[in-house]
Amino acid sequence: MCEYCGCQSLTAIDELTREHDEVVRLISHLRSAHRAGDTARMARTARGIAAVLGPHTQVEEHGLFPALAADFPDRIADLEAEHRRVDAVLAEAADGVVPADPAWPDRLMAAMDLLRDHILKEQDGVFPAALALLGTEEWEAVEAERARVGGAPARSAG
Repeated sequence: MCEYCGCQSLTAIDELTREHDEVVRLISHLRSAHRAGDTARMARTARGIAAVLGPHTQVEEHGLFPALAADFPDRIADLEAEHRRVDAVLAEAADGVVPADPAWPDRLMAAMDLLRDHILKEQDGVFPAALALLGTEEWEAVEAERARVGGAPARSAG
């Protein structure tokens, strides 16, 4: 993903970017399961994606986004709404459930397309903007939120 602006030199952005990379990797496993019609594997992979996105979203919404909301209120609101849309579809596979709704696999894939676009918006827009606009106090708030929620779980097989 993004490597041109130097934002990955910051630990907070590097961690968020690594989580994006893991999500993209898991989406590729999801696509394979979808092509095979393996809804159970799709549900397991969806839970893996949700496990990565849980702390990731918390760091963004409670650490990074508040520092940018004054300058980009509509963009931040849109990104948070996209988080909710993706989370809602992923949540249908929570707690070991394989969704019975025959439309769920296609809804999940549509949500993953949204998530891929969302990741690009963050990496090509939000992260470079944060690098340019945030001061020490804001970065400390991002780091404090990361410390509070922890990181994503270790890489899963998908």
